[in-house]
Amino acid sequence: MPAFLNRRRLPMRAGFFVFSIATLAFVATSGAALAENTPPPPANKRNCQNTVPFSRWVADFKREAIAEGIHAQTIDEAIGGMSPDMSVIARDRRQSFFSQTFIDFYFKLATNSREKMGKSYLQRYRPIFERAEKQYGVPGPVITGFWALESDFGGGMGKLPVMRSLLTLAWDCRRGDFFRNELKAAMKIIERGDLTPDQMIGSWAGELGQTQFLPQHYYNYGVDYDGDGRVDLIRDIPDIIGSSANFIASMGWKRGEPWLDQVRITKELPWDKADLNVLLPRSQWVRWGIEGVGQKLPPDDLPASLLLPMGRNGPAFLAYSNFRVYTQWNQSLTYATTAAHLAARMAGAPNLSRSSGDVPSLGYEQTKELQALLKRRGFDVGEVDGKLGAGTRKAVKEMQMKLGLPADSYPTSELLTALRERS
Repeated sequence: MPAFLNRRRLPMRAGFFVFSIATLAFVATSGAALAENTPPPPANKRNCQNTVPFSRWVADFKREAIAEGIHAQTIDEAIGGMSPDMSVIARDRRQSFFSQTFIDFYFKLATNSREKMGKSYLQRYRPIFERAEKQYGVPGPVITGFWALESDFGGGMGKLPVMRSLLTLAWDCRRGDFFRNELKAAMKIIERGDLTPDQMIGSWAGELGQTQFLPQHYYNYGVDYDGDGRVDLIRDIPDIIGSSANFIASMGWKRGEPWLDQVRITKELPWDKADLNVLLPRSQWVRWGIEGVGQKLPPDDLPASLLLPMGRNGPAFLAYSNFRVYTQWNQSLTYATTAAHLAARMAGAPNLSRSSGDVPSLGYEQTKELQALLKRRGFDVGEVDGKLGAGTRKAVKEMQMKLGLPADSYPTSELLTALRERS
């Protein structure tokens, strides 16, 4: 018999959740942000249509899950009698949160209250963070940075039944193969005895817990850090800290190395070197006149990339090997940079200046037009969706170099005008 059938519902821990105006604002906006933790669909599936009847799909899935060792009773208890939630499909197809500029996104999410809360958690649970860093090599501020953005320390984990969301997305044609495996993983979590189906309340994209793990990550990297016999990432602070450290370490975190430093840049730099794919010794960046903000940069051989999320006139950072973990956690460069710098603030770095974002930026429709013009010229920008992703940045850089413009990978009205004139 599946373990959850013999377990009582876990009690809520008194005084655990902290609600504030900032928390409520986060809950209202977090859904699209959290969904970016899942991989993007193939471009040809953006507007696909479901053709397999839901009842037939469920029957096929049940046979497949049973063949992989999941109990039929678990499947019936978890998804029996459910219908798809069409609002989940609608939300999955209209994600647009990351159309904002980096600085707009940053100041909406990397708030002073989250920084303050993160620092208080680092003090309150210091022995657990120290144990996790000793075991996994991941500093506490890195964990609290993700924790703050993913759920506001538990205040915004989502309000939807995760099993129904996963079932819906697994049936949907857009990312069905991916979510099919997530649905199975959620059932394995149930069978392991970590959570019951009715305790699985989370985001519309099926993520669970205070650091918003997808079910496969929950099942594979969840750690029973307090030894109570189950992995509970919804209420159990030690489990949340230990599991997050374990997952971050699994993505290649390098013990004792930095992840991101804010820097000041000079007016003249080889702008084509400002690229996450270009790693140079930190000493080279120092020779070119780059200076640290809040601390002096050691002129050593540590590999670093120059990251300019809003081009040469916006905020600037040196990103190290550990920053790659942030882009694995979430493929949005805007999110990754925000999370990394918020963690740096929790470790003592100064905040950004709002004025660093006073950079003329293209709007959503202008970015789509730019993408279409670049695509017409043979550049691979991915989907023409108005989002400044890695493919668009790469194409922008190559076009800037062709036109003799500073190749900082950031689209400007100057570049858009030049492309219009040549179309």
